Amino acid sequence: MPSIERYLNVRSAYGATFSPAGDLAFLFDATGTPQVWSLSEPEIWPTQRTFSDERVTFASFSPEREELIFGMDEGGDERAQLFLLAPDGETRPLTGLSDAKHRWGGWSHDGERFAFAANRRDESVFDVYTQARTETGDDATLVHEGDGWLTVGGFSPGDDRLLVSESQSSFDQDLHVLDLGSGDIEHVTPHDGDVRFLNPAWNPAGDALYVVTDSDSDSLSLARLDLATHEIETVTDGDGWNVEGFTLDEDTGRMVYARNVDGYTDLTAGRLAGDGDSIEEFPAPDLPEGVAGGIAFDADAERFAVTVTGRRENTNVHVVDVETGASERWTNASTAGLSRESFRTPDLVRYESFDGREIPAFFSLPADAEEGATPVVVDIHGGPEAQRRPSFSPVTQYLLAAGYAVFEPNVRGSTGYGKSYTHLDDRENRMDSVADIERGVAWLRDHSMVDPDRIAVMGGSYGGFMTLAALTEYPDLWAAGVDIVGIADFTTFLENTGSWRRALREAEYGSLEEDRELLESISPLNSIERIDAPLFVLHGANDPRVPVGEAEQVAARVGERVPVEKLIFDDEGHGIVKRDNRIEAYTAITEFLDAHV
Repeated sequence: MPSIERYLNVRSAYGATFSPAGDLAFLFDATGTPQVWSLSEPEIWPTQRTFSDERVTFASFSPEREELIFGMDEGGDERAQLFLLAPDGETRPLTGLSDAKHRWGGWSHDGERFAFAANRRDESVFDVYTQARTETGDDATLVHEGDGWLTVGGFSPGDDRLLVSESQSSFDQDLHVLDLGSGDIEHVTPHDGDVRFLNPAWNPAGDALYVVTDSDSDSLSLARLDLATHEIETVTDGDGWNVEGFTLDEDTGRMVYARNVDGYTDLTAGRLAGDGDSIEEFPAPDLPEGVAGGIAFDADAERFAVTVTGRRENTNVHVVDVETGASERWTNASTAGLSRESFRTPDLVRYESFDGREIPAFFSLPADAEEGATPVVVDIHGGPEAQRRPSFSPVTQYLLAAGYAVFEPNVRGSTGYGKSYTHLDDRENRMDSVADIERGVAWLRDHSMVDPDRIAVMGGSYGGFMTLAALTEYPDLWAAGVDIVGIADFTTFLENTGSWRRALREAEYGSLEEDRELLESISPLNSIERIDAPLFVLHGANDPRVPVGEAEQVAARVGERVPVEKLIFDDEGHGIVKRDNRIEAYTAITEFLDAHV
């Protein structure tokens, strides 16, 4: 059977953007880290445009020139800087403050300026800036001082205003309109309680916004917000499923929106109709089953590019004719010689938890599963405001090829099933989601193919916390555990995470000042002596979200009692991105699982 290195050499192409002339630029990890590449037509070998050892995080073409702006951080530190890539291949830095985070906010329509949010003035808050494409370094103009987590949503059709989003928490946002002439900023989404206003975009006339919101609903809908009256009118409610995003072309009114249906993406293309409160639908885009996003129209909005991934589809960019739905895959990211037909697809199952609630999960069996003898890896997603979806995972496919079953639960607290479901694990209910894992293992133990004594648990970030919590709360269930950039102690995590993130994370978990006792009670480190299974801990030394100290203290404490392996990467942050590091990490993980499971 092929090695884990072979599977990790499966490539990904994503995040496309069209140039004014119709060329396609996108991110491609052919060199080991995502860089900017471009194509002028489908299915030819693309041209590499950037050549760094560090990852590129996004790329956006100018609306008027054959130049683009891209972002890049260093060693996974998430302090992204902005760069301009000229048509002749010259790369010019636009920002020069390496200790600040720069978050892209879009081009002006004439392509002369761009906007971004950055924490230059105060590391804990984001301000709004505009900058001319010819300026560099410190030349940006501060147009608004913020006092929290601000994101720029784009220039108005007349380029005289900016759309600004302010996040109080993952489930509570406000939208503001910033007048660039006067500096006045208007709050346009007054509301009570937690309401999400996501993915905002200007309408063609500039007198309204389109937004994804759960105002007065348990799920996310696509709505129109009148800027004069602040009234919100639903355009489509997603038939009970979340509308998770949309892309609107201001000139033509053409739109593509996505619904999240049990984790799978359902795309609808159309055109605004009536008074802009309805959509004239076009034939459905002809795309592979899976997860799709990152939609970008070409200059005339006759086509759109979309990133598609599925359990049998490694990540690639497709281009779709808006009015017919006909699609063509433009990129050909390699599967490293592995047959797509060999990749396994999951069953979508539901199991009953301790309180009678149905918990959705993806369950995949290897081709050679043996009755009563198949080991299982329970793979828990991060977040917590996230969802395991049927996208391509080389690690999952390797585990399946190696004879492991893979169980991926979307426990309470996951997104995709309504905000009520997502709030079920808030604060004092945090451990209920861990109890969902225990019930999932009970379901597995009743499965005819599963060996009940060979079940391991693995997760990254918040999933790393869930892994440690599952090992401490239910130590008898597990043959082994793998904690990747996970939270071990909520107090030390909140004390040491990036200052710009602390308020948002305290809104989810509880505050250091008022909820320390609760945070200590749910921290796995405080019951770490209960772990009875071998443990592997991995982390990036530059992690700004979950500091590497979380891994260090777990390894030190657990290693006193049970076998522990620790692997720290000096050039990684929150996750393992560089291919050589991924090969080292997951080779070690699979050897660890083979030894103990």
